[in-house]
Amino acid sequence: MTTPDKDTVLDRVLRILSAFDARRPQLSVAELSRLTTIPLASAYRLVGQLAQEDILARYPDGSIGLGMRLWELAARSSPAVSLRTAAMPFLDDVQSIFRQHTQLSVLDDLEVLVVERLSSRNSVVNQATVATRMPIHTVSMGLAQLAFQPDHVVEEYFAMYPAARDMTYSTTGSITNTLAKIRRDGFVMLEGMLDDGTTGAAVPVFDKPSGRHRIAIAAISVVIPNEFEQRSAVIPVLMAASRGLTRALQPVTKTE
Repeated sequence: MTTPDKDTVLDRVLRILSAFDARRPQLSVAELSRLTTIPLASAYRLVGQLAQEDILARYPDGSIGLGMRLWELAARSSPAVSLRTAAMPFLDDVQSIFRQHTQLSVLDDLEVLVVERLSSRNSVVNQATVATRMPIHTVSMGLAQLAFQPDHVVEEYFAMYPAARDMTYSTTGSITNTLAKIRRDGFVMLEGMLDDGTTGAAVPVFDKPSGRHRIAIAAISVVIPNEFEQRSAVIPVLMAASRGLTRALQPVTKTE
């Protein structure tokens, strides 16, 4: 955390941009000032400068939101864009079969970041929207990736979220047992992680098709009703999609 005497303009800009999320797509300058602990006069000045560059947008009611130029800049070169482009054929295939929620996610700063979500009109409730961040241990798509990280990454995560060490799951027990089971099975399927009546199933996407010490670089997951008629087909379909995406990423995977 930046101390007040070292609070740079860049620090403040990043705090302003980070204040917006799915629950707060628009904020007043006063709200931004409060949420970011930036003095109101400075918040007005920074918001004005960012709005001039279309990094922020001003709405008729005076509220502020993220501007289109921010999306444009991110869309040009973000690694997530390349991953999403490669994944879309496989996500489309999964979604066409189950017609619920199909998601692509990555780990970023020891959090789950949802990169893409495909949904159908009559699908079950799902809190994970695109650009949503969540603690890894609270969702199946996070556990599927954490299980295939180096030991030091797992320890860093537990250091950041000490309560995660005590997490238990209804069908797999402790988080340690759950991660071990995921490593053995290659997938995770857990009920009621975020919403009652739903099941989250996820499989990792790897940095290489085979061999020891593979690392998960993403996850493909679905959210389905607990009583889903096609439940037995979920894991085979997800694993086929994962293998396909892992292979598709190989031409652009950096090698030492």
